[in-house]
Amino acid sequence: MRRSPIHSFAVAFLATVLLVPSPSLAQSGPDLEAIASWVVPDVVTGYETRLAPALATGMPGWSVDAWGNLVRVVGSGSPRRIVACALDRPGLSASQITDDGYLRVHRIGRGSRHPLWDQAFEAQQVRVLTPAGPVAGVVARSNGHFAQQHRRETAVVGADDLWVDVGAASRADVEALGIGLLDPIVRHLPAWAIAGAAAGPDVGRRAGCAAVASVAESMAASGRSGGGETHFVMSAQEGFGWVGLSSYVARGGAFDALTILAPGADAAEAEVRPAAAFGRAGEVLQRAGLASARWVAPEVRSPGAHMEVIAGPEATRLLHEAAVAAGRSDASGVRWMAAPARVPLASAATGDVALAAAASMLKELVELYGVSGHEWAVRRYVLEHLPAWARDRAVVDDIGDIWVAAGPDRDTTVFMAHMDEVGYEVASIAADGTVTLRRQGGAVSSAWEGQTALLHFDPAGAPSTQNADGADTSSRWKDESMRATAPRAPLRGVFLTRDDADRKDPGEDRAWFGMDRAAMEAAGVRPGLQVTSLKEGLRLGQHRFVARALDDRAGTTALLMAINGIDPDALPGKVIFAWSVHEEGGLTGAGAMASRFGSTTRRIYSIDTFVSSDTPLESPHFAYAPLGNGPVLRATENSGVSPDAERARVRRAARDAGIELQMGLTQGGTDGTQFTFWGAPNQGLSWPGRYSHSPGEVLDLRDLVRLGDLIRAVATAGER
Repeated sequence: MRRSPIHSFAVAFLATVLLVPSPSLAQSGPDLEAIASWVVPDVVTGYETRLAPALATGMPGWSVDAWGNLVRVVGSGSPRRIVACALDRPGLSASQITDDGYLRVHRIGRGSRHPLWDQAFEAQQVRVLTPAGPVAGVVARSNGHFAQQHRRETAVVGADDLWVDVGAASRADVEALGIGLLDPIVRHLPAWAIAGAAAGPDVGRRAGCAAVASVAESMAASGRSGGGETHFVMSAQEGFGWVGLSSYVARGGAFDALTILAPGADAAEAEVRPAAAFGRAGEVLQRAGLASARWVAPEVRSPGAHMEVIAGPEATRLLHEAAVAAGRSDASGVRWMAAPARVPLASAATGDVALAAAASMLKELVELYGVSGHEWAVRRYVLEHLPAWARDRAVVDDIGDIWVAAGPDRDTTVFMAHMDEVGYEVASIAADGTVTLRRQGGAVSSAWEGQTALLHFDPAGAPSTQNADGADTSSRWKDESMRATAPRAPLRGVFLTRDDADRKDPGEDRAWFGMDRAAMEAAGVRPGLQVTSLKEGLRLGQHRFVARALDDRAGTTALLMAINGIDPDALPGKVIFAWSVHEEGGLTGAGAMASRFGSTTRRIYSIDTFVSSDTPLESPHFAYAPLGNGPVLRATENSGVSPDAERARVRRAARDAGIELQMGLTQGGTDGTQFTFWGAPNQGLSWPGRYSHSPGEVLDLRDLVRLGDLIRAVATAGER
């Protein structure tokens, strides 16, 4: 049987790395953290002169030349050596600004060799590198709820298919953010060290630069030059054939030796290459006295992918090669040097106090993890942020639902948001540690493939959807949910990516955490644990917000804002504020609550996304609710239609409160469906959202704030 490149890498990796029983990030070692930090600097091919100076500012002793090369010279005399790495990496360039405020893009130069490099941008947060600093964006992706409309879109996505959303509604909005044509665009990712390895875009080439920087720093600090003069060069424009390095050699006089720490490859390379092998740079090398160069490339997993992986031993080999090339006998005593901090994202957010408060709560909520059946962290947050009167009355049932009842016992109205998010659970673990995943909810597989992975441990004794019998164990679970103790930190890993692809969907979802099965099991990993990806909530433009799990952390936020603004003694009828578990793919929590009090409920409002066609990838013939135009009365969906009288009630409450309200039809279903069979009509009170069930969901904060106002208005409206 032919072994895949993934299998071969795993076998080699596991043969050389010491596996430990509980590989927390601290145990993976500071060296890997330092190596991974070099993935973060935003230096894109062709833009080094714009971007490298900020990097040099944080690296005393280094300078930037006219091509954007980072250079440090240690020692003097003969021999004269060059130890070089490739600093730049592939990126996208803004090739068009559309009238409705999107960026179209094109690869810079040849781009990456990986077949899924373009596609891996879909639904991911990016940084648009303007002359004034980086600006946040997200790459559009078709709504997960509209899968039926996109079922024939099976081809691998290319750069010409990508649209970048920067939170703008017009060309003028884009220009106000300082974005111009040709500005480069890169991923917004942190340093990512996993057990025994480092990962990230072009981590192989950047590990080479980490080695170059570390050896240079060690030699300069110790005064041990190794004899002679060593020029450490982080080369610009490797993507165009090592233009930066060639230019440095051309104007640097005669040299005796050149060693190049090259970008990562499927197999490790360490060989002497003739100058002629370097194309147009070959003549330059020969004129400088360099008839050949030593070429050292590390073995990496998935070369050119967004989550390329380099094992610790391969990085150590690069460090040794750099030290020897600089005139030392080995790398003993050389400590890995971390990269300078990245330039933070610029913010165009307005000073609106209400928007800032909503954004703050929403950020806190979206950065919690809670795949269906694992909502414990979100539940604790909700309980902690209820007003005092509501916290005293809060009930947590045996599967983790929360509800708070208030008002006189008549005309019961339920408002319900859900606490879970789409994601995965561990299905099985192969001998080499590869984890096969079971999808929870409508996760869009192609937007997770080749991205960061996190494997989470649940706290002991948390409520489980395995016990959906409706028993009232409120005091126990409420106390449990309010405890401050958190479980162990999650394991870091990567969602595996195909290195050969002829279709968009990966077919099977798998992840790897740097360990074999025995080590995973020793660390407490078992089937059923949740697996997600790193997420971060970001302000986008003036009014918008991007994150994974806005569905339904935005609903949770709106409901919390509403209940914190309500006087329970002023309610005209009974109101139940509820937060459910396991909505995605099952409506399990809502089902338990409907069984409990559905027959006595007059109506239910599901506080959930209105999946809008207000994106460049959808047809506006239905579900068109523009972001920023107000909350949406989700009157019609796949699972039902709200009665005319109930719609009129909401529209009346919105009018009386001065709230601009949109109304429409969309795809999907909500928790309230479980109540309709008990006689309570369901309708959605929603915010319009883009790119549903993807890692890059987008909303407008103005809609979210007004949704909170709408919930209060409807809750306090009497019967007419």
